[in-house]
Amino acid sequence: MNDGAPGDEDRRRRRLRHRSHHRGTKELDILLGAFADAHLGAMDDGALRCYERVLTVEDPVMLDWLFGRAQPPDEAMNDVLVMLLDFARRRR
Repeated sequence: MNDGAPGDEDRRRRRLRHRSHHRGTKELDILLGAFADAHLGAMDDGALRCYERVLTVEDPVMLDWLFGRAQPPDEAMNDVLVMLLDFARRRR
């Protein structure tokens, strides 16, 4: 639940969308940007928190996960990462 002022959730989604589109690695900019555009609007507070954690992963590690070169560790797995991995798999 978001106990902040009205509009905080929208600002949070805009910030996450921007972070997704501007990772610095072109492949991640494209993939995470498309994922954010498709899914951020429907995410509740818990899912947004999960996505914020996903975005803390370093680019080379994230690329390995998304392109199937490495498996994310159990402690990194959450519902949003599962959605993202499925999203990436469908786009390959």
